[in-house]
Amino acid sequence: MSSSGATVDLQELVDRVYLPGRQGSLQVEMLAATRMAGRIPYVVDGTLRVLWEELSAGRPVVVLQNLGIAAIPRWHFAVVVGIDTERDIVILRSGIDERRVTALTTFLRTWRRSNFWGFVVLRPTELPTDVDRLRYLKAVAALETAGRNVEAAAAWRTALRVWPDNPVALFGLGNASLAAGDNVLAEGYFRKLLESDPASGAARNNLAMSLARQDRHEEALREITIALKDNSDPALEKELRHTKAIIATKHAESAHR
Repeated sequence: MSSSGATVDLQELVDRVYLPGRQGSLQVEMLAATRMAGRIPYVVDGTLRVLWEELSAGRPVVVLQNLGIAAIPRWHFAVVVGIDTERDIVILRSGIDERRVTALTTFLRTWRRSNFWGFVVLRPTELPTDVDRLRYLKAVAALETAGRNVEAAAAWRTALRVWPDNPVALFGLGNASLAAGDNVLAEGYFRKLLESDPASGAARNNLAMSLARQDRHEEALREITIALKDNSDPALEKELRHTKAIIATKHAESAHR
């Protein structure tokens, strides 16, 4: 967390991740605590090459090890801070040890037992060295779901710098703009998404909302009517009708002013 520039209180972090009943932490708590600090937890490919590349980029890697055996596991999180290929060692922050030197073969054996699970802590403005697009976008979406809208917006912009027309990133940034009250900006993102995917009912629904919030009710009604006409998703139908009702009410209220 600190290496990513996040300000965290140690005791607060312990309270978020430590489960007394298990006398430890689970992966889901580790990832959730990272999001609550406004950072993106990105699960990396479990290879030495990726560890090396992330360390070279200045990012330590949290890894899950099993220090026991298959029948009697002893799960343990550690942070990889260095690899010395000439001496075949890995340097860890582990437990209360600031610098635990472990033989590479031993490290790989204990890491393998977790299926080589590990993650890095990303600032919203940076990408991992070996980025998987779908995995990264899901990680940003989870950050948004955690309520970190400002950081999520920055991360969506980061994604769009690499994948300029990505519909998930456009939709995410449109939603983030709506949440921030920037309805004109949100309109632009949803229109751009609809240029490449005019059948996206969710995007057209949110475009209609962005227009209604600008008091452009007739335009909003046209867009939501198109969305309802083209929609084939029963799960989306209720939301579209709810949006249309809201816009129609606002339109009627403005007409009587």
